[in-house]
Amino acid sequence: MTARLHWTGVRMRTLTVTTDPDDSLPRSVIFPTVWDDDAAQAIAQLTPHEGPIRLATEAARWVDMLDALPAPDASEGEGEGEAAPINLGRSLSYLLLMRQIAPNIALWQNRPDETPGFVVKLSSFVQDGCFASEHYIACIKLACSALRRLHSATRAERSGELPLFDVPTVPACETAGLILLSDLDACLANMGLDYDSNAGRQVARAVSAVATSIARAGTRLPAVKIPTSDIPDLEKITQATNQAFPDKNLAIIETGFSSSGPIDAILGVEACGLAPIFSPLQENGHLRASTLARLSHKGLTVETALAMAISGENPLPPTNPHAHHDMQQALSGYVDFMPELPEPDLVDQKAKLARGIRRPLPLRQSGFTQKTSVGGHSLFMRTSEFEDGTLGEISITPPKESPMAKGLMDCLGHAVSIGLQFGAPLEAFVERFAYTRFGPAGTVEGDPKSAYASSIVDYAFRTLSEAYLGVHMPDAPQQEKYLTDQSPMLPFDGAPKPPHRNSRLKLVS
Repeated sequence: MTARLHWTGVRMRTLTVTTDPDDSLPRSVIFPTVWDDDAAQAIAQLTPHEGPIRLATEAARWVDMLDALPAPDASEGEGEGEAAPINLGRSLSYLLLMRQIAPNIALWQNRPDETPGFVVKLSSFVQDGCFASEHYIACIKLACSALRRLHSATRAERSGELPLFDVPTVPACETAGLILLSDLDACLANMGLDYDSNAGRQVARAVSAVATSIARAGTRLPAVKIPTSDIPDLEKITQATNQAFPDKNLAIIETGFSSSGPIDAILGVEACGLAPIFSPLQENGHLRASTLARLSHKGLTVETALAMAISGENPLPPTNPHAHHDMQQALSGYVDFMPELPEPDLVDQKAKLARGIRRPLPLRQSGFTQKTSVGGHSLFMRTSEFEDGTLGEISITPPKESPMAKGLMDCLGHAVSIGLQFGAPLEAFVERFAYTRFGPAGTVEGDPKSAYASSIVDYAFRTLSEAYLGVHMPDAPQQEKYLTDQSPMLPFDGAPKPPHRNSRLKLVS
């Protein structure tokens, strides 16, 4: 493997990792010192064999394979307008070392039944706040050339056709590979742009359009118009590059955005594809590189940002939850395919739930079980939650009450549960049933948050209000067991007195 020599002089370190929590045999990974630990975990996931892993050896497998491929023959429609690159393998090794380009899983593991491709880390092309347009275009051209060489050499094997001596010259129409962009938000941060801004979306359109335009150069697909952005001379360089492909016989290469996987971890991306960076901190609690870049472009130091945060002012406001959807809509049409839309917010999904549509509970449910007594009467209350933690089911069971009381409480729990699953707000049930007076009432035992309840139903729904709505409802005023009626006893004082009867005795024979 001659590609192993490309890593000569690179300072390496060894890290012991385990890819499977149930696997008791750790594996040692030898990789560059400047790379983070997540890269070692990703390299181990991509390497199926056991034993120690050397990044130089694993990378040399696919680099040597591409470097050994013959240059495309112009008569086959694969080499028109595109000269074979010099030192293809060395260039790919250096780009991987700088964590700018890496092959996808299909190319890394040499899976012939899957489409090969390259993942491009956009943030690595920003130096001192400026986007390196020429270097970016050269890397995209290099990746496209490598994919077309691989496609030209393995096209017959992938299609399953028999090799013929006289193959008619036809334009290539099948896909030769993929160019997947990643780490878009970090790229915008290094340029001092916000993810949820018109300028940020305009730069994202321009960068995506350049990749698609370079990939379509020399093919039958129409060129993509490069929108205006803050990157200077981007459209001029792209047009000059496309003019080197006068013919339209090259194989098609599709563009898109990457999804989460080990390749993104090898490149050290902060957010896969076009997704925003939701946290300014890394897993170890340190500030991300994109966070430091945004603070630097705002003229703030870490100490100044900390002082602002302590005083109550957020120097880096969080990203709008709808910014991801807006970015995806803005980039539609500038790449060949887009990733799936993010899952809708469960709160919005519940708010838009149509009447008559039931929201199912998960098979494995979370919640709590509370054992208390109200006025000496035992009570068991159990709750079940949806995936987002909201209440979906309730069960109220008084174990020592009469069968009629048990049945009524059971029916009440079923009725409330059905209402919650069909979108009825919990606030309405709490407002209706809290402070209800009937049945056993008195001191609450077993729950330190409540001291008195006017009924079992009152205690149950005030507990739900505090647990799921975050609203503490005070105890109901205690009611004396025997109240004296202050109304006057009959006869009233103002009523007329009966006529006076003769009280003398009369002798009757």
